[in-house]
Amino acid sequence: MLTKRIIPCLDILDGRVVKGKRFENLIDAGDPATLAARYSSGGADELVILDISASLRGRKPFFDIVRKVASEVAIPLTVGGGIRAIDDIIELLRCGADKVTLNTVLVENPGLLSEAAKRVGSQALVASIDARRMIDGWSVRVKSGTHETHLDAVEWACRLVACGAGELLITSIDRDGMKTGYDCELLRALSKSVRVPIVASGGAGTKAHILEALEDGNADAVLAASIFHFDEITIRELKLFLKSQNIPVRL
Repeated sequence: MLTKRIIPCLDILDGRVVKGKRFENLIDAGDPATLAARYSSGGADELVILDISASLRGRKPFFDIVRKVASEVAIPLTVGGGIRAIDDIIELLRCGADKVTLNTVLVENPGLLSEAAKRVGSQALVASIDARRMIDGWSVRVKSGTHETHLDAVEWACRLVACGAGELLITSIDRDGMKTGYDCELLRALSKSVRVPIVASGGAGTKAHILEALEDGNADAVLAASIFHFDEITIRELKLFLKSQNIPVRL
């Protein structure tokens, strides 16, 4: 049985790790390389780092920060933010990323994913979806959640997988930073529709929330930030709890 993955996320703004609620009210959480090293030695299975302002500001990816973080970790690293072209993807992989995550650019240029899959392989490509609950489902938002689209999140996920995404990173904007639990209904809808790993994001507040995302939401991995950054729960503590609940994890 495949183990479930625990993945800390570093949202980076102007060179610092930040965390907010529903993509707003950001507060400083520390230095990216320092936090990355702590998570790498503390039992994290993977690490995600995201430049949360690159798409808004039209800025290139933060290659220097990726190099610094990559030099501090011994676990797989996924990087996102500011990617506009195949050359950006290739350069991030050269800087030490194992995977890249694409979000806004896929709405603006859907063909990029298929082209990238041919060049670097689907295993290196994570499609990221920021979803907001609507009356009849979930809509996709881009540019750090500031721009609404008319895309249905589940339909969009299916299109992205068909184009070559090897994994999906799904963030519930409504739950982000609120610590009220993941949107398991969204996760279940996605897991029934696609056959690639799903990483759940947005809403972790307790160990029970993470258990629920893995069991009821059928997620393959959970991403969290606040509970780890501010020492509310350690990764080892979380994994011991999950193991006691018969969830396969790597200790």
